[in-house]
Amino acid sequence: QVQLVESGGGLVQPGESLRLSCAASGRIIAINAMGWYRQAPGKERELVATITRGGTTNYADSVKGRFTISRDNAKNTVYLQANSLKPEDTAVYYCNADAWPLGSKRGAYWGQGTQVTVSS
Repeated sequence: QVQLVESGGGLVQPGESLRLSCAASGRIIAINAMGWYRQAPGKERELVATITRGGTTNYADSVKGRFTISRDNAKNTVYLQANSLKPEDTAVYYCNADAWPLGSKRGAYWGQGTQVTVSS
């Protein structure tokens, strides 16, 4: 199996920044795309950003120019640098990985989520 553990969430004021991290562990053969999703109260989970193993990125329009996704393949870790945060960025942020664990089928794995609150 694959375990994903997020960190870095918290309470910040509008305009401030946060850096989220997500580390994958377990008996992993390979990790393909990794990404960040978020879910605000009363709303569906939505894509924030994804990154392929080769470094190709994709962003939601709402975060383009403010958020940057990156990854360290050697550490099986993905990051999200969130700048110029807005109250509407408030949500639980979830890490996702398309991974192939040893002895199991390739699948999508999720972290437990980390809360990001943007408020003055």
